[in-house]
Amino acid sequence: MPFSDDYGSAVREGLQLCGVDKLFLQIHDASFPSKPGEDIGRGSPYSEGAMDFLRFTHHVGFNGIQLGPQGATARDNASPYDGTVFSRNPLSLPLAALLEWELLSQEWIDERVKREEATPGRVSYAAAWELMDEAIATAYAEFANNRDRHRVLAARLERFRESNSDWLERDALYYALFEANGRKSWRDWPDDGSGRPDRLLFSDESEVPRARLDELRRDHAGAMECAELVQLLVHDCHLDLRHEASRVGLKLYADLQIGLSNQDCWAYQSALVDGYYMGAPPSRTNPDGQPWGFAVLDPAKYMTERGPGAALMLVIERLRKLYAEYDGIRVDHPHGWVCPWVYRSDIEDPFEAVRGGARLFSSPDLPEHPRLAEFAIPEAHQLDRSQERHTERWVAELTEEQIDQYAKVFTRIVAPDASSRQQLDLVCEVLSTLPYPLKCVLDRFGLGRFRILQKVDPDNPTDVYRSELAEPVDWIMLGNHDTPPIWQLAREWTEKGTAVARATDLARRLCPKDHDRQAWISKTASCPAELVHALFADLLISRARSIMVFMSDLFGIEEPYNVPGTVNDINWTLRVPRDFESGYREDALQGRALNLPRALCIALRSPALDLGGHDPEELIQQLEKFAGERSLQDM
Repeated sequence: MPFSDDYGSAVREGLQLCGVDKLFLQIHDASFPSKPGEDIGRGSPYSEGAMDFLRFTHHVGFNGIQLGPQGATARDNASPYDGTVFSRNPLSLPLAALLEWELLSQEWIDERVKREEATPGRVSYAAAWELMDEAIATAYAEFANNRDRHRVLAARLERFRESNSDWLERDALYYALFEANGRKSWRDWPDDGSGRPDRLLFSDESEVPRARLDELRRDHAGAMECAELVQLLVHDCHLDLRHEASRVGLKLYADLQIGLSNQDCWAYQSALVDGYYMGAPPSRTNPDGQPWGFAVLDPAKYMTERGPGAALMLVIERLRKLYAEYDGIRVDHPHGWVCPWVYRSDIEDPFEAVRGGARLFSSPDLPEHPRLAEFAIPEAHQLDRSQERHTERWVAELTEEQIDQYAKVFTRIVAPDASSRQQLDLVCEVLSTLPYPLKCVLDRFGLGRFRILQKVDPDNPTDVYRSELAEPVDWIMLGNHDTPPIWQLAREWTEKGTAVARATDLARRLCPKDHDRQAWISKTASCPAELVHALFADLLISRARSIMVFMSDLFGIEEPYNVPGTVNDINWTLRVPRDFESGYREDALQGRALNLPRALCIALRSPALDLGGHDPEELIQQLEKFAGERSLQDM
């Protein structure tokens, strides 16, 4: 499968005929490959290996990269969805950046960085933490002890402080206090008898004791400066990434996570409501719900007489930063920005609590949630009591003014400043449940939802995940970071015989009219590779103009990336193989990885695809050549 100019032209023409505008690869920071001599046990989008991977991704046929959240993660929790919302992850700082600024020597790096991966294809999270801890300490000591030598860097650090003071000082201060308190969570910091201990320093924005802040700045100046220096360097690396992505023809999308890190909960206490957590209600995917334990923005702090309050300002500042650093935004769990499912924090069993939860703004008179009445937007008569309160039609009707209220936060996601227009593309992670208030808000802004084909019930023509139901504004995909890999599922479906129902359903749209349909079904249902490529062709012929591919589904990886609702050392640790390019070429030719030309051939032969009178046969023959030696004439 050569990545020649002819290959690229053929793939782009095929995608255009299928009506696909965006073909994005989803990959999180830790999963990027590294080159020998730079691998700390965890990937980084800023490494030399990552730059090679960007070029490879473009050559394969993608025109965008969907990153995961890029915030700092805790030593005992690798989930990027629990990371910080302003500070970038120091683990993503490539050692080459410290070498370039002469803060580390090549000898230091060579002594500590192994040329072979400790666990091929996996993140070694603890080892990465240890090495980066040592690297940062060594680099900062060099900076602090030789300031004259690093005058240029010091001047850049001062400018970085000035332009990012709103979030940088809080994050640097937390880093210093976290270290000073034995690396314990802020909730376990001691009470100093002052009546306003450091764990409550920002519990009320209007009464932050300035004298204590000045004292802490003096006492922890070195630790704070170290944290600020790291953020400067990793932010510089992100600017380089954007430049390189743009140069090779890739858009770069952020992931606006719904949760706040433990650190952010300390820094923005004044913006949060007490007594409630955010989670996911019972659904067809998770019947027991998911008690995420995420903080909830306080609706009483959305607005003040003078303008946006602490809660809304937190959203605005987050979005201003994202708008400045990316080309688009994936809105993680948009329900949480419009109609969050919340549950009481005083119930011991979190699953019992989340099952008994309620929608923050849709609960005017629930006896077990009397506190939520003050936040209710619909009146009692606008609810459908025959529905469970987590379902789509619990709220049955809304006025335009009520939709305005539901959209109060989401409007800032569309445009952080009231006077600005929408600048970025938004990708909304709506899965199985689309509550009526959220639908109203998304419709207002012309935004779609996710259609995940692996979740389709092939016998249910009204299933929300079906390709035929996709709208042009939707994003469609085989799976994402929270679903089983499609290659694992395809193998299981073919082994169990359940692939027949899926192949029969796909044949209605994909099997050419002059083919033996039963033979097509039998062939597709008996081979995992045939089934995967037929499913991808089904994405291509849908009305959705945007496609997302998770990295595992591109490379044919069968191990799960993350199993929702579980905490272990395996989640979030899959990496792109170091030999990704040669390995992918071979696996794609042998039917062990996603072969885009092969899927395009199936799609272009589909009787359901409207080609506008265009004859695709010459293009199909060209794509067959790129798909490999195996003939696709009988597909």
